[in-house]
Amino acid sequence: MNRAVMPADHPLPETAAPAEGALPVAQAGSLPPGTHDRRALLMRLLGTYGTIIVLALMLAIFSVLQPGTFATIGNFRNIINDMAIGTIVAAGLTVPLVAGDFDLSIGYVASFCGLLAVGLLSSGLSIPLAILLVIALGTIIGVVNGLVVSKIGVNAFIATLGTGTIVVGLNYAYSGGIPLQLTQSREFTRIAIGRIAGVPHLVIIMAVVLALLWVILNRTVQGQHIKAIGVSPESARRAGVAVDRSRIVAFAIASTCAAIGGVLMASNLGSGQVTAGDSFMLTSFSAAFLGSAALREGQFHILGTLIGVLTVAVGNNGLAMIGAPIFTQFLFTGTLLVVAVALGGIGRRFARG
Repeated sequence: MNRAVMPADHPLPETAAPAEGALPVAQAGSLPPGTHDRRALLMRLLGTYGTIIVLALMLAIFSVLQPGTFATIGNFRNIINDMAIGTIVAAGLTVPLVAGDFDLSIGYVASFCGLLAVGLLSSGLSIPLAILLVIALGTIIGVVNGLVVSKIGVNAFIATLGTGTIVVGLNYAYSGGIPLQLTQSREFTRIAIGRIAGVPHLVIIMAVVLALLWVILNRTVQGQHIKAIGVSPESARRAGVAVDRSRIVAFAIASTCAAIGGVLMASNLGSGQVTAGDSFMLTSFSAAFLGSAALREGQFHILGTLIGVLTVAVGNNGLAMIGAPIFTQFLFTGTLLVVAVALGGIGRRFARG
């Protein structure tokens, strides 16, 4: 509808409504100048350094509550050693997350591969052959996940949940739901509990896996393709990226790392436990999402995942130090996952903005 043009020198009537979309004067002046900028800066800081802030707060709180036990070099060494296996599994999960996919089967794969390694060793296989077969099985499970997601088109959430459930079935079919014990486990357990120049084997293996994954994601063509898919699969396909193959590779890496984690877990326990690795799924996702709010705005990356695992490990260790009931660790991990997703979402919104 056309509106009459009022002469420039004619005063605007006092009853005239404000223009469409404009704020009333009182509302526009309700926020002090610069408030929006300060909020934006705060949100950006949370999206980039939120996890580091949470870690620093926990270190400070637990150090004050238990200065003689928590804030010691020996305890921090124990934290690093205890988090090594979980870091390997979480770092592997980071790769499909970078590609924009989920893998809910990693915990079940870790449990089955650890139990299977013990079973193969008990049947007389040599340690190197048993470990190679188990890790190969983990890789195959990851390839199957990738094929189902990329070639058949099943949603990654559903596909990996289904695959993980199948793995649980295989686990119980193989073990009958009963833990498997090694008759002679000294050589196998030495893999996890041994040391080189005073450094635990687990920490060395963790460092090697993290370095390899960092190189793959940041210094190889395949890693750049995986990152491109995470930004936009269609744009990556138009740029000549073999999207399906790269997604398969990402899932294969995740399951391979889960298998490695399962073998190390069995070595550390000296037995094969049916559900020993199931909890890795929740803690790995918590760590990866926490890592997306560490140093980068909502981006999954290997260093961030390491910081995320450290945050989870410090929290659980601190709760144990102050004598908190065991259920509080589950409450803590679940709450941390919610906080991690929120912080990661904040970072991604600002990165897109």
